[in-house]
Amino acid sequence: MRQDWFAQARFGMFVHFGLYSAAARHEWVQSYERLDDLDYRQYFEHFDPDLFDAAALARTAKRAGMGYVVLTTKHHDGFCLWDSALTDFTSVHAAGRDIVREYVDALRAEGLKVGLYHSLIDWHHPHFTVDWNHPRRDDENAHELNRGRDMAVYREYLHGQVRELLTEYGEIDYLFFDFTYPEAKDGWAGKGPEDWDAEGLLALCRELQPGMLVNDRLGIPGDFVTPEQYQPTSPLERDGVPVPWEACQTMNGSWGYHRDNTDQKSATLLAQMLVDSVSMDGNMLLNIGPDGRGAIAPRDAATLDEIGEWMRLHRAAVIGAGHAPFTPPREGVYTRRGDRLYLSLFTWPLGVVHLPGLADKVSYARLLNDGSWLRTSVSDPEQQADLMTPAGQAEGTLSVHLPVRRPDVLIPVVELTLTGE
Repeated sequence: MRQDWFAQARFGMFVHFGLYSAAARHEWVQSYERLDDLDYRQYFEHFDPDLFDAAALARTAKRAGMGYVVLTTKHHDGFCLWDSALTDFTSVHAAGRDIVREYVDALRAEGLKVGLYHSLIDWHHPHFTVDWNHPRRDDENAHELNRGRDMAVYREYLHGQVRELLTEYGEIDYLFFDFTYPEAKDGWAGKGPEDWDAEGLLALCRELQPGMLVNDRLGIPGDFVTPEQYQPTSPLERDGVPVPWEACQTMNGSWGYHRDNTDQKSATLLAQMLVDSVSMDGNMLLNIGPDGRGAIAPRDAATLDEIGEWMRLHRAAVIGAGHAPFTPPREGVYTRRGDRLYLSLFTWPLGVVHLPGLADKVSYARLLNDGSWLRTSVSDPEQQADLMTPAGQAEGTLSVHLPVRRPDVLIPVVELTLTGE
């Protein structure tokens, strides 16, 4: 199945890079600040990604334990990071570089899966109609701007650019379309599947790259769903059938480089979000926004280094793991890979952690970070009053005895070998 590698990888990197990176105040800066093409042109004229190093980016993702990377080929502003024949609003015309080509080659050299993001929206294209997201929605006589604009012309352009990406860069493993918003708002229409010819666009993807995963944001079902900036609380299903999913998360709430945004999530929180996703059979796609010169921001690099060191020791609890059919203790979550059950402890208990229902199902326990053995015990409910430890545990509970001192890692993980019964 085309999803097999995706379920194995579990952890990927999102990369938002474009003209907005130089603006340094959110990837939606053009819309938020109502900038017209002339206002925005300065970022095109000064686009200079001299520090964008695709090989270093790929190595960083691999060190962090990620199995795939997804790059913004074009965001909503319409600026393209490849040598498109359909527009001159590209990185090649601005800076003489085909960023997508550099990126694809670098990922393949590191053995990582190649993912592309492509916006369905294009505020630069003269036939993309003004709607409630468009930067010019508040212009005087804004509704007059749509006179003469033809979405059929834009659709042809959209499909043509997708064809370029899927025929000129070899095998592509993953395509993230973004996004469909059919509801009306503030007197403006939105954009629905018919605006993209979603069925035709998906068919084009299947024709050109039959093994490629396509997400759910065309407004029609895709290969996986993409909760953004929130975490599901249980495995996702549709009509009782499990649905592959991927939580898209930022370092600080912004996808593009935002110099003055200091709401940085800690490496510990992000690692918890990752194992939480895996515990519910999901993936996590963690974003970085390179700065205006294309470099990974130092704060993002430091966080990735911390996560990478944790993954070096604990990757078995993430890569190829998934949901476990056991009730975890209140201190953490379970992930499972074959006959190994992994307990990621979000809080560190005093001396012992009690695992309901596992009394006869575990043959060995150890801390994953250093491989050190952990004693286990099963109490006799009839003798609990006399022994005093542990008290009040339900029959069938396995007690794992822990050191008082918490291991110095982002999240301690207990590996339990299951008996197979």
